[in-house]
Parts: sequence; structure tokens; C-alpha cells
Amino acid sequence: MVTETLTVMDPAGLKAIGAGLAVGLTGIASALAEKDIGSAAIGAMAENESLFGKGLILTVIPETIVIFGLVVSLLIIQ
Repeated sequence: MVTETLTVMDPAGLKAIGAGLAVGLTGIASALAEKDIGSAAIGAMAENESLFGKGLILTVIPETIVIFGLVVSLLIIQ
């Protein structure tokens, strides 16, 4: 007679994976967006130096996505 053992997934482990994915994927998406925005901002500033402020603000905007991912991960862990 063969007995089978069933394994039960640990909810804490699944929460940790979800929290890690929330921060990791938003970080990757933010990096890809910031790469394109940063190169365009440098090109614009090379032609007109007065665009530095706008370029800086537009470069920082994708970082808010990572903050949202961090908030979601903290909510998942609780």
C-alpha cells in the first residue's frame, strides 16, 4: 500500500513572493521608463539649457511607481 503525503503551501512564503514581485516589477518598469526619459532630457538640454528643470522633473516622475509598489508590498505583508 502506497501512502502519499500532500504538501501545503505556506501562506507567509506566498506573501513574501507577492511582495517581492510588487517591488521588483515596478522597479524594472520604472528603470525602463526612466532610461528613455533621461536620454530624451539630456538631448533636449544639449540644445537648450533652460530645459534642465523640466527634464529633472520628468526624470523623477517614474520613481513614484516604485513607491506605489513598495506601499502595495507593505500592505501584502501585513
